[in-house]
Amino acid sequence: MVLALSGCAGDDDGAIGTPNARVEGLVNTPPPAAVQVSSPVPSAPMSIPTYDPQVAPMSAPPPAILSSPIGQPVSLGTAKVLDVSYVPPVVQPVPEAATVAEDANRISSDMAREVRAAVPLSAARRQALITLAQQMAADGNFFVRRPQLVLIVDRANNAQLMAMTLARPDGAWEILGTTHVSTGKPGRKEHYKTPVGVLVNDGSELGYRAQGTYNQNHIRGLGVKGMRVWDFGWQTTDDWKTPGATTQIRVEMHATDPSVLEQRIGRADSEGCIRVPDAVNKFLDHHGIIDADLEKLAADNIGYRALLPASADPTPIAGDAVIVVDSSASWLKPHPPATTVALSD
Repeated sequence: MVLALSGCAGDDDGAIGTPNARVEGLVNTPPPAAVQVSSPVPSAPMSIPTYDPQVAPMSAPPPAILSSPIGQPVSLGTAKVLDVSYVPPVVQPVPEAATVAEDANRISSDMAREVRAAVPLSAARRQALITLAQQMAADGNFFVRRPQLVLIVDRANNAQLMAMTLARPDGAWEILGTTHVSTGKPGRKEHYKTPVGVLVNDGSELGYRAQGTYNQNHIRGLGVKGMRVWDFGWQTTDDWKTPGATTQIRVEMHATDPSVLEQRIGRADSEGCIRVPDAVNKFLDHHGIIDADLEKLAADNIGYRALLPASADPTPIAGDAVIVVDSSASWLKPHPPATTVALSD
């Protein structure tokens, strides 16, 4: 049995790396009772959540993450299983076919103009990437019930790319734009592979915005002030330090220092998060590409409204998911969630 934790927030080169304690406290602080049942997430603060690694130290993760060799039973003993967060599912309207086609063209053109860093893909490679993502979605019980945008991330060392894709429930998926990213590079302390599977931005984790402060190596690990950080919570990945074991890491998607680290995007480089270029961060944020659920929640919750940009131009075909695949290991399936436990007193 292996007990392992890792918090990832982009400051790989010597910085502290998890969201600030104020935001984490909304969803990840267990009560003193033996078992926490599902309950709505409390209202978020009125101001936009930010993270300053120089001021807010690494916040406490769940009390312990129980990790065991794959396929072997786990004995919890007297540990208490916790369900740390729950947000009721958001029902999204189904856009009309004409709206889907029109906005898909608009979003594709906007990405080409605003990002200007497309990764050329052959028709065969596009289809292979889509097939991998569809299988990963099925393995992760992620069902596309309406035309929506998804972000497909290929973590393979020779890929390190993201494909903004129009996913249809009853038709072919279509890649609308591509860019390079950086995913996790194992082998160093607190560095792990970004887990394959579906990362859902459904509001159960609020996310936050970068404060733009420098770490001790004079690097802004989350990018300049105001850059968006999408928080996907604790996810299960392979523990390279113990063959056959898994561990949990905090997976986020964020920008990085445009002067130092952005030039390294395109190769595996992070602790396990997904690093995107500054222009991609702004594009995803402005158009609400995976913020469909948050846009709905923001109608009744000032915390979500504060997080979303006031000048946003959200697309009606926005989705809520990032699908991580590995084209160099197409047989991989997502790990079942590791068990979060609170050890008995």
